Formats: sequence, C-alpha cells, structure tokens
Amino acid sequence: MAETAAEAALVERARGGDGDAFAELYHRFGRRVVGLCRHLLGSADAAEDAASEVFLRVQRSLASYDPGQPFPRWLFSVAAHHCVDVLRRRRRDGRLFAAEDPDATEGPAGEATSPLAEALGRERRVELRQALAALPDRYRVPLTLRYYGELSYEEIASQLGLTRNHVATLIFRAKQELRRTLGVGAEGSRQ
Repeated sequence: MAETAAEAALVERARGGDGDAFAELYHRFGRRVVGLCRHLLGSADAAEDAASEVFLRVQRSLASYDPGQPFPRWLFSVAAHHCVDVLRRRRRDGRLFAAEDPDATEGPAGEATSPLAEALGRERRVELRQALAALPDRYRVPLTLRYYGELSYEEIASQLGLTRNHVATLIFRAKQELRRTLGVGAEGSRQ
C-alpha cells in the first residue's frame, strides 16, 4: 500500500509540472512500456520510438488522468492504444512487421540460477517470442494486451473496437495456436 501512496504522490507532483517526478515515472515504468510496445510491434527499434511517443502523450495528457484508476493501468492503456494505431497505419500502408530482435533482453535480472537453467530459459523465451510474433495480428494483439499489458477483456475490447466476447474468443484461439506451435499440451507440458 505504501508503494501505491508513494506512486500517487509522484503522479500528483508530475501533474503539477514537476519534471523530476515525471522523470521518476519514466524511470519506474519506461522499461515495461518499451516491452509492451516491443511485443505489440514486433521490433525493438519501433518499440523505442513508440515508447518515446507514449511518454510524450502521457506528459501532455496528465491533467486528464483520473487518479481513481491505477496509474500503471492508464499508462499501459495509452501505450496499447498508440501501438494499435501504429499497427493500423502499418496495415493500411501495407508494410510487413519487422522481425523481433532475439538478442533483446527483457524483464529484470533474475535470481542466481545455473548457467544451464539460464540457457534453457533464454531458449524458451526466444521460442515463445518467435511463436508469438508468428501469430496473426488478430490473435497476437489481444493476447499481448492481456498478458503483457495487463489490460482487462473490457479494456482490450474498448481499445480494439470489439465486444468482450470477441476478445475472449481471440485470446482463447491465440493460446490454442501458441500451444500447437510450441508443442505444449493443454496442461502446459511439452508433448
């Protein structure tokens, strides 16, 4: 709860024009925003550009932020909305998605593990990223928004202009396709 109160105070300071507070928000959430954008856009370079644009938009619209909702949820919603717009422009322009950089790092440094466990984990993450990138947009985008962006089905439906039931169906099918591609059974173990 203390983290939530400290975060709320930080957001209020940033809303008041405190540049240091906004820089701290960027420091706290920047990596996760870049990660979400990378998963949605399929490219580390595009993710960096998108994250920069997201934080510019957030800075401009902080006055409209409703403190009644969690700041991270609002921030990730802004990021997801921006990435969906980028994807729509790409589709409209007829461009193909860039391949994801398999050497890109993600997430915080893990606990001390054996080199073998680290290698296997890294291999599994690359395999998962490749399978996720290979999904059609209609499956990849809602799945990424749900599990990486931590948006609810209702929020995803609103972002994509779909019904909640349609979002649930797309996520279910995306999971089925990932299981099939990765050779994982419904119980989660390799076949």
